[in-house]
Amino acid sequence: MTPRILVFAGSTRSGALSGKTADAATKELALQGADVTRISLLDYPLPILNEDLERDKGVPENAVKLARQISNQDGVLIATPEYNSSLPPLLKNTIDWISRVSTDAQGRPMRAFSGKPVALCSSSNGGFAGVRAIAQLRAVLVHIQAEVITPQCSVPRAQEAFDEKGAFIEERLQKSMTRVCRTLIEHARLFSRRAEG
Repeated sequence: MTPRILVFAGSTRSGALSGKTADAATKELALQGADVTRISLLDYPLPILNEDLERDKGVPENAVKLARQISNQDGVLIATPEYNSSLPPLLKNTIDWISRVSTDAQGRPMRAFSGKPVALCSSSNGGFAGVRAIAQLRAVLVHIQAEVITPQCSVPRAQEAFDEKGAFIEERLQKSMTRVCRTLIEHARLFSRRAEG
């Protein structure tokens, strides 16, 4: 089977380093035979999570669209930046809203991330490579029952990590990304077969 993988970054800023990391992952996943969908959270604006808003107006349509899109994929790859040693609010808020969606388009029970293989990447301008943010992201996703794979790709000094074509300059980083994508594809195939069985 050809696994369907959704890729997005935790930043919508023009030229964002997490966006470049997500683009590198998209290329590598495609090279390894995945059917890749690359989206931008810029196309899915959401209000700050507020239970009063949810009670009065329901879960925003963009959160529903994202949840159902994730549910229809075999795997997900998220590339996060690091803000003040933590997750960016855009990414955390998006995941929180997605976790509030409880039914699919047919009204059947659904939890978008539950049992879904997820790969994580991070990037930062400094030497820590976003590892504090990626650790927190892993914890959040595990809490909502995602199957977060062990390998991850963290890109230090990311402003210098890519060539003019968007490829990693260092072989070490490319090997890390190759391993992440290979492992995600393997898990996506495995979990897809389990769901079919």
